[in-house]
Amino acid sequence: MTYTTSNTENESVSAFQSLDTDQQLALFWFIYTEMGDSITPAAPGASTVSPDIAEGLFNQVKDLSHEQQLEVQRDLINRKNTQYTRMYGAFGDTTKLLFWYRLAQGMENSTIVPMPAGYELSSEANDLLNQIKGLAFDQQITLFRDIVSPMGVDPTAVEHDPETGL
Repeated sequence: MTYTTSNTENESVSAFQSLDTDQQLALFWFIYTEMGDSITPAAPGASTVSPDIAEGLFNQVKDLSHEQQLEVQRDLINRKNTQYTRMYGAFGDTTKLLFWYRLAQGMENSTIVPMPAGYELSSEANDLLNQIKGLAFDQQITLFRDIVSPMGVDPTAVEHDPETGL
């Protein structure tokens, strides 16, 4: 399946990627809480593979301490070569979207490290959130796929890392 991106979506991906790691994670959370009723249900319904694949990685992350869960999320964004980021990197884009959806659900019920109370987005992240709200539904989904796609590490495209042994 081919997805078309517009300049607005490309600019939004660049703006998202220019945020620091924790602001990217926070923006995901604010997107889920403010727009989850319309956006995130598309993730499970759109998965072209068994949701069990995303659920398997989610369950592994869920079993970690909250500090380790946060580190896994940061590693995904920073493309650090770890066991978890390699598993994620082997997913298709829709399964990656589904995984982030499950993380947001886990944050909501505190099985995944929740957002700190009173956390506020930076002005740049808040501006981006408002831009995303203004996109059409199909543009939002395409944008989210474009954001989650490069995260993690493609295990077929990296050389052996002597530091991690992977």
